[in-house]
Amino acid sequence: MPTLNLSTNVPVDSVVSSDILKDASKSVARIIGKPESYVMVLLKGGVPMLFGGSEEPAAYGEVVSIGGLGPGVNGKLSAAIADILESKQSVDKSRFYIKFYDVEGSYFGFRGSTF
Repeated sequence: MPTLNLSTNVPVDSVVSSDILKDASKSVARIIGKPESYVMVLLKGGVPMLFGGSEEPAAYGEVVSIGGLGPGVNGKLSAAIADILESKQSVDKSRFYIKFYDVEGSYFGFRGSTF
């Protein structure tokens, strides 16, 4: 159930959006070590955003997962998502924050219940 929620102030067209979603989904699954069939990725482009007093390209992300997160994994995932955003959206790695949430199954709903 890893979920990656990305927001950027850069507009996203459907072709770029599809590339980002697919690349991010594969990266999350591979790095966290969970099947891609459980991964969800959300992408919001054109979000009003100010970073360091500037409206230059920037992004913010959040990852929620039941297990699989930790210092080593988080660093690898942060680097992978930053690479995707830099190559697909020209968001410099210094203009991207990502927050990680490792949650218990009872705090995540699925199929009308919790894990």
